[in-house]
Amino acid sequence: MRANWVRMAAIGAAVGGLTAGSALAQDALVRLTLDDALARGLEASHRLAEMGARVEASEAREAGRDAADRPQIALVGGYTRTNHIDEFGVPQSDGSLRVIFPDIPDNYRARLDLAWPIYTWGRTDALVRAARAEAAAAGRELETARADLRLEITRAYWALVTARETVAVLDQALRRTDAHLTDVRNRRAVGLVPPNEVLSAEAQRAHQQVQLIEARNRADAVASDLRRLVGLAPGTPIDLDVTLTPASLPGDPDPALVEEARAARPERQAITHRLDAAAAVRTATAADARPQVSLTGGVDYARPNPRILPRRAEWDSSWDVAVSVSWSLWDGGRVSARVAEAAAVERAARERLLDFDAALETDVRQQRLDLASSLAAIAAAEAGIRAAADARRVVTERFQTGVATNTEVLDAQVALLEAELDRTRTIAGSRLAEARLNRALGREVKE
Repeated sequence: MRANWVRMAAIGAAVGGLTAGSALAQDALVRLTLDDALARGLEASHRLAEMGARVEASEAREAGRDAADRPQIALVGGYTRTNHIDEFGVPQSDGSLRVIFPDIPDNYRARLDLAWPIYTWGRTDALVRAARAEAAAAGRELETARADLRLEITRAYWALVTARETVAVLDQALRRTDAHLTDVRNRRAVGLVPPNEVLSAEAQRAHQQVQLIEARNRADAVASDLRRLVGLAPGTPIDLDVTLTPASLPGDPDPALVEEARAARPERQAITHRLDAAAAVRTATAADARPQVSLTGGVDYARPNPRILPRRAEWDSSWDVAVSVSWSLWDGGRVSARVAEAAAVERAARERLLDFDAALETDVRQQRLDLASSLAAIAAAEAGIRAAADARRVVTERFQTGVATNTEVLDAQVALLEAELDRTRTIAGSRLAEARLNRALGREVKE
């Protein structure tokens, strides 16, 4: 008994000594609900930031494709220095020389240029559709990464809840063992039990102490993982604002859940957009074999202007407008090969969509069955706790009256401990199974 008081006093002194030293750390305590953890994780994720940048790049590519059928106006200017030449001219009837090609070594030129693809046989529109579909697919892939991150944060959150609840259960079991060990020692002191009973109780306590240390280490490791996911600094203390309650099973039938998943899963939407993009690329590629019509023109302002004769060392303007038609009559099979390649990519995307739909139904049903199994396991674990607690009570009473052995008491305490740990694991497992089902259905994970 005196040893217990000494131990409690030492613990109290240690806690008192740590209070002042941990005051600053306590100020940095972060209290997290599951919704808070999800919000922090989505905001702090570098992976999502990278994919967001890729979405912006896809949208910029779409804007560039959309601008391809608009007029392009360019301003071009330049200066050219040439060597001196002998002037060329035509003698006139009055004996003078009319200079046709003078010596002008300094040449200046400015041009306002216009280029406008008038008709591309649908090629430009198809490329715009392809870029738009690619941008939409990138956006859906970003949503997929967000859903995956939500599930990962949820897994880490409930893993930490499980680990800390396990620590609490083991700590409570250790206190029960300490009380029983004190009782056994008292009985040994008055000669009611042999010495080996004390050694058995001490061995049991040492084993539970090791279990508690291991559980605390696991809790610290899981907390580090959660801090990484939600963007907290290493070592930041976390207080989980949560009550460990069982999940609930959706009441909708499986066909309705499968249809919901088919409509909501961002992965499927991304594949659908990729299929649309592949079809548009195939259309654009096939248009390369069709006539292309474009309008070009411009205004020149040069000194000298080569379009005006005789050449003069003066600034003169000129303009031109042209409509051109280009039609590749024979390219050695290049266009047909590109069309075949685009068609194969489109077919691959279609097969990928069919494969996803085939696996989706199995995934939804499996996740729903896992959740139902977890809920059934909770009921079994609660029944096990009631049975183990009653068995421990009966064995303890029998031990106190001298008709039960110390070994029976220790076995009953171990059975109760295992039942409590099993209940903790099954409840947290049901919440994680619920999160996986929500992920399979395309729903957001919520607390």
